[in-house]
Amino acid sequence: METPKNGTCRKKKYQKVSFDMKLSIIDEIANGQISVNHASNKYNISRSSIEYWIKKLSNFENKSMSMSKNDQIKKLKQRIEELEFVKEFQQDVIADFENITGEHLSKKYLPEALAKEIEKKKQSLSK
Repeated sequence: METPKNGTCRKKKYQKVSFDMKLSIIDEIANGQISVNHASNKYNISRSSIEYWIKKLSNFENKSMSMSKNDQIKKLKQRIEELEFVKEFQQDVIADFENITGEHLSKKYLPEALAKEIEKKKQSLSK
């Protein structure tokens, strides 16, 4: 590397970064999508600045993005209802398949508790 003739090193110019952009960069690094070095090159930001943001803003990000306990509980309850619906549907399909073909797939491939539930559904369908 050659230095300029006047002997001074030029300081690298960096762009100003918005607060939301800082949070998104920190999020990418925290999720393991990119490294600090890669983020530095990608966004033309010094590594020391990114490390400073991580130190100062990672707690802010967690507080601002986190849901309240009640919201988390509501979301989890909705997810449970969705999964129970899917489970019921799958059990109905398996029970119908067993009634039509006469094969007992649930006993061979599923846990005992699920096989019992499917057997009950199969009996209710045959009535």
